[in-house]
Amino acid sequence: MKNRLRVLRAERGWSQADLAQQLEVSRQSVNAIETGKFDPSLPLAFSIARLFESPIESIFTDDVE
Repeated sequence: MKNRLRVLRAERGWSQADLAQQLEVSRQSVNAIETGKFDPSLPLAFSIARLFESPIESIFTDDVE
């Protein structure tokens, strides 16, 4: 799954640790999501969408062409 998490985080000037703290996950989890090594759970995806005030589908997209 592709995502815009790194871009959205950078636009706000947040570090991975800052974002992790707001989402109550580890910095390593944020890194794994950003690099595509880990897909977030549905509840976590909803939390990310709420935090960035964006629909989930504008943050996460299917990488199948």
